[in-house]
Amino acid sequence: MNFVRVFWLAAVTVIFLGACSSHSSSNYDKPTSLTVGEGFTNPLGYYESTPRFSWKAPLDNKKSTQQLAYQIQVASTFENLMGKPDKWDSGKVQSSAMSWVNYEGKPITSREKVFWRVRFWDENNIASQWSDVAHIELGLLKNSDWKASWIGAKETQATESPSQSTLATPQYFRKPFSLDKEVSKARLYVTAKGVFKVFLNGEDVTANDALPPGWTPYEKRIETLTYDVTSLVNQNENVLGAIIAGGWYSGRIADLKETDHLKPPRFLTQLEITYSDNTTLLVTTNDSWKATQAGPIRFASNYDGERYDQRFEMDGWTKPGFDDSKWSTAVTELVTPDTLLRPKRHSPVRNIKQLTPISFKQIDKDTVIFDFGQNMVGVPSINIPVKEGKEVKLRFAEALNKGSFYTENYRSAHSTDYYLPSKSGVAKYTPTFTFHGFRYIEVSGFDDSKVPVKDWIVANVQHSDVALYNNFSSANPKLNKLFENINWGLRGNFFDIPLDCPQRDERLGWTGDANAFIAPSMYMADVYGFWSAYLKSLREEQTEDGFVPLYVPFVKWINWTSSGWGDAATILPWELYMMTGDKKILEDSYPSMKAWIDYHESQTEDNISSMMTFGDWLQPYPEKQGKGANRGDTDFSLISTAFFARSVELTKKTALELGFNKDAKRLASKHKELAKAFRSEFFDSNLNVVKGKETQTAYLLALAFNLLPDNEVKVAQARLVSLLEASDTHLRTGFLGTPLLANVLQEAGRTDLVYALLFKETYPSWFYSINNGATTTWERWNSYSIEDGFNPQGMNSLNHYAYGTISRWFYEGILGVKPLLPGFKRAVISPQLTSKLGYADGSIPTPSGTIDVSWNMASSGFDVFVTIPFNTTAEFIPPAQYKVELAEKSNGEVLNQWTSLPTGQYQFRITLEAKGSNGSKRTL
Repeated sequence: MNFVRVFWLAAVTVIFLGACSSHSSSNYDKPTSLTVGEGFTNPLGYYESTPRFSWKAPLDNKKSTQQLAYQIQVASTFENLMGKPDKWDSGKVQSSAMSWVNYEGKPITSREKVFWRVRFWDENNIASQWSDVAHIELGLLKNSDWKASWIGAKETQATESPSQSTLATPQYFRKPFSLDKEVSKARLYVTAKGVFKVFLNGEDVTANDALPPGWTPYEKRIETLTYDVTSLVNQNENVLGAIIAGGWYSGRIADLKETDHLKPPRFLTQLEITYSDNTTLLVTTNDSWKATQAGPIRFASNYDGERYDQRFEMDGWTKPGFDDSKWSTAVTELVTPDTLLRPKRHSPVRNIKQLTPISFKQIDKDTVIFDFGQNMVGVPSINIPVKEGKEVKLRFAEALNKGSFYTENYRSAHSTDYYLPSKSGVAKYTPTFTFHGFRYIEVSGFDDSKVPVKDWIVANVQHSDVALYNNFSSANPKLNKLFENINWGLRGNFFDIPLDCPQRDERLGWTGDANAFIAPSMYMADVYGFWSAYLKSLREEQTEDGFVPLYVPFVKWINWTSSGWGDAATILPWELYMMTGDKKILEDSYPSMKAWIDYHESQTEDNISSMMTFGDWLQPYPEKQGKGANRGDTDFSLISTAFFARSVELTKKTALELGFNKDAKRLASKHKELAKAFRSEFFDSNLNVVKGKETQTAYLLALAFNLLPDNEVKVAQARLVSLLEASDTHLRTGFLGTPLLANVLQEAGRTDLVYALLFKETYPSWFYSINNGATTTWERWNSYSIEDGFNPQGMNSLNHYAYGTISRWFYEGILGVKPLLPGFKRAVISPQLTSKLGYADGSIPTPSGTIDVSWNMASSGFDVFVTIPFNTTAEFIPPAQYKVELAEKSNGEVLNQWTSLPTGQYQFRITLEAKGSNGSKRTL
């Protein structure tokens, strides 16, 4: 019996291998998706001298399911690769590994370009064809590779005691140079203490990038970028030009006083030209460069916007022939070993797309408000009529407050751009060295004799250049809208680092928010490189005693740490490992994880932690009032002890994966001690909470972190359910409890409650924000309402990704896919079906390929369709109270078991079987 699939995917991404008549050669298609590191395809300026290789099997073969062996070849030239690889030939390696395979060949050094290919053998020992050739080109890996010096404008020298206004004024640089031979290759290596734009012969090399090189712990490491500029150099006269601003390095960070961040921005670049005769020329920053601060960008700040004065424009300054005699000689500083210069570890922020206004409203004769229909992050581009000397002002807002333009939730962030025209006509302007979070833009100061039109302005959406999968849909429009909003929250806050919010006077890489969203984001987008880079910064900011700051990179603003936040040192690497199977993330992080455990221990007495904590941040309906209300009602020591135990458990698991068995044994013992102390300190014999208020989060922590004896788990689950029922099935959780809620209820067999919470329309709920016009996820459950406007309490970001944590359950619950082994080498598939949802459809990207799951209601139960990729096995488990009525492969073959399904397409007929605990069938 074959099912009729109503919602079968149009394009199946399942990976199969076809048969072949020979064990030594085959008609297989070649391996695909060749990447190195955390997913880089043919990278330029790569950061690892020992790459890790990954690939996938071809898409259109049908008979094989597993890889038996592989062979990788690496060579210094394409010709050598096709002949005799001179870097590395792995030979035939018996292994199923298709991801993160370590290079074991001759050293690869700075600037070097190598070529590689791979083939594999299936379980029948039949070889694939060789893949297409891929390549890697390294950046400058050591400080000693840099022959350039840091340069700056004379006015910014420390000896000149520069003012904040001087440092906030961008610096312009230029360097003419000549070439007298044919060029075969030109590479531009560049970075800044600050942010930069670079031009070569009038062309903007960085045209699509925003605020490079990004934000790292500058005292420890500054990232560098590499650009191929071969096509931009001229045979004779050339000019390199650059502009730098303070960015995150200099000037304002958060709401710190400006004087706390007085550091002069500096620029560093090295243009390496290779002639056709293999001789080379270096053009480096040094005292032969000219500098000025008399350019048109008069002020730039990430938080406060940009000021552009057309009177200062310098036509042709980035091209040969410009008269720079009034510019001063650039001052120089040596590149020292104190701060590492290293290639960027993930894609920079870029201009990704443009939005046009959906409407506009003229407020008075020279003021108009444009509505882009979407809360977003980036900068505008204007094309508006102006009058000489009349300043144009651009203000930004996330929402209108009862119809009025509202910026109070930006707090002290001025977030305003200014354009002063030197002549009447049409002004074209795009801010360069700032970014804003907004849905609305108020434009004032235009030529009031003109009638506004939508074409006056577009919004440039900017975020780290990560691919979003758009890989979930359902029969519920509001659920789909929630998924869309969470995606936009990811876009807006993945801005080189994971920001808490992109608009107000904060915009920091808070670790607690990262804990909540790392796994959901990994399901939703290609962000492994992004998170791996953030973890690198976290390890650099961790102090010798194990202290992890609240946000990374760290600036001196809030100088204590918090449980549930600093535990990012253990949570992030483990989540990444389970999603990718890349053991290197554990190897790199293990010392940091152990150091954090030691710090936790220093805050603990008799296995009860007294570490500071923000608590269950922004829990709704707190009993506490005033400023302390934000920290929720769950006892702080309960939270800190629970997270200590959680970090110990994850570090123990890491020790086992890495073979540190003595550590693992010690940590297992410690976890038992902490669990015992937690149980006795915070609960009575009947499992009532005895410290602080009895909260949903108290039980969620106990259950999610395995802190109760097995015989008390059901009691705790019942307590949690009773608290939910007492709140009319509304959540009462903040930043710490909410990420745990769905999975704990699913483990308790109460998927019905997860759906009830998910589909709840009233406050506090996810749909409440949608009913009030949300286009992103909010910081508070009630940050805004159409009727009342903004919540009068402080901190009302309308673009905060933390509560987007629920999207994890879209994949692990609604679709039902979880990794049983790291990297989904083995997965469990247990979709949580409900009559409240007509269908659900989605895909889960894994290192081996894509797991596809879709289900829909049928006349007698549900039809579930599953695709399992090559080199992966899965166990199918029907949800609680359901049974498998029929299971078959897509070819009609009936299955007798589904506990170890190999590569293939499968169909399941699921029907209701069990009864609820009260003897009646529970409606799901």
